[in-house]
Amino acid sequence: MPESPASPANPSSQPGSPLDAATPSPVPALLRGSVLLLAFLLLQLVLFWCLLGSPASTRFLPEPGRRNTTWPNGAVDAGACESGLVYVYDLPPEFNDDLVDDCEILWPWYSFCPYLTNGGFGEAAATLPVFFNATRNVSLASWYNTDQFQLEVIVHRRLLSHRCRTTDPSQAAAFYVPFYVGLDVGSHLWGENSTAADRDRAGTRLLRWLANQTAFRRSGGWDHFITLGRITWDFRRYGPDGWGTNFVALPAMANVTRLAIEADTMDPMDVGVPYPTGFHPRVAADVRAWQRHVLARRRSRLFGFAGAPRSGFRDDFRGVLLEECEDAGADLCRAVDCRGTRCTDNGAAVLELFLDSRFCLQPRGDSFTRRSLFDCMVAGAVPVLFWRRSAYDQYRWYLPPGPRDEKGEWSVFVDRQALRVGNVSVRDVLEGISERRARRMQERVVEMIPRLVYASAPDGLGAGMEDALDVALAGVLERIRRRRGSIPREEHPAGPFVARRVGVKSTAEPPASDGDGRNESAPITRTAAGKTQGPPASSYIKTVLSEASASRNKTLQKS
Repeated sequence: MPESPASPANPSSQPGSPLDAATPSPVPALLRGSVLLLAFLLLQLVLFWCLLGSPASTRFLPEPGRRNTTWPNGAVDAGACESGLVYVYDLPPEFNDDLVDDCEILWPWYSFCPYLTNGGFGEAAATLPVFFNATRNVSLASWYNTDQFQLEVIVHRRLLSHRCRTTDPSQAAAFYVPFYVGLDVGSHLWGENSTAADRDRAGTRLLRWLANQTAFRRSGGWDHFITLGRITWDFRRYGPDGWGTNFVALPAMANVTRLAIEADTMDPMDVGVPYPTGFHPRVAADVRAWQRHVLARRRSRLFGFAGAPRSGFRDDFRGVLLEECEDAGADLCRAVDCRGTRCTDNGAAVLELFLDSRFCLQPRGDSFTRRSLFDCMVAGAVPVLFWRRSAYDQYRWYLPPGPRDEKGEWSVFVDRQALRVGNVSVRDVLEGISERRARRMQERVVEMIPRLVYASAPDGLGAGMEDALDVALAGVLERIRRRRGSIPREEHPAGPFVARRVGVKSTAEPPASDGDGRNESAPITRTAAGKTQGPPASSYIKTVLSEASASRNKTLQKS
């Protein structure tokens, strides 16, 4: 049997090269070693970048404030940013990136990490078979399994790539504070040993950091805005040991505009913006394709309801609606029981329900509204409301004014007290709406879909179509423009300030936890043209109270 060519007994040699030839120079060997080392380092770099780009990675946000140009995202057409430029603060990572990295401990019952992939949109529906029947490949690429509390992450990522973002604070008209306060407080709300100090710690540190920024000191915060990814009551604690954090009640937040998925309608600095749904189209054509789909879809049920009874609440109104659905019969109504995590883990179940219903019942949630309202409208169903604060008094930048009776242009309003005592029924009200009128209402809802969703493209939907962020940013810049015209040009003098009471009274307490919470709305005035408007912008400006003086005088007004 021949020996192996690699055997030590048969050392290999090149033909014509005697075994006793002179020893080669070490230089080529050194060169080869250097090339191999360089190749190894390049391979490691490629693997590192692939890891960062992996869908499982939580490091999806581009680094803000690291570019040398004033226009970090390319040239801008003349007039494209005539309303003003936006500066995005580069906060210490403890206020955003670190929270995303710690996604495993943000929620006590399950991992939050899947919901933080794809820039806060969550897992793509194309990778989740449960969505296939719901969308039937129509705009499937635009759908994600999005958690309702991801507004802060979604807006931050989008603004970092926005065409009107500047890295020069001296040229900015508005300043965005990308603090993921909702993620932070959410991680402390249900901890066994969590205290009020734990819930307040990050917010207090953030405002201390912000107070050292030139732009904030100059304006007192009136040209700054922030997003709140949870309902407003999670950020305004009442009493030393109450629910949530006291973040928005701190004096330094008095002038900062807050874009919240649910606002306190009595606080003029809160602005309600849509809950994130699972629909994140990339371009206007994606929206139009979806609009055509939902308008053409045959809907087999008159109405539907997604929710779960709450036996712990006295006179639970959701139980009333489930009875209404049951009384109407399976041919007219279908309900999806959301007990447990079915409606959060499987958004497809709710989407299918609303795509199959002409109307959808929308009671209040943990507060006066809930994400289901927007899921309903994105699916092209007409919402049926029972509290005015669920929509009409919440989202004035996005939704038309509501009716004073059931004859609305895009929604139906039913007196919940009359329904509770049996004077009316949901079935009777909805069957009393003519086919022609119901179709007009549905068309109006479908027309509003672009303004209710958050686009996945950095530049928005394009083709002149505004999404929810475009509407919010335009509103913030207009609000700042009006304030700028009503404020003297000089900076705040040094020293502590006493907050003064403004024309709009603050809400004294959060809404009741039972189904029939008080239905109050902010005072408004009417113009000659009949349009509603709030008090003058100048009445919203409050002087900022220093932390030291606030601790000395706890009786100062914060409203």
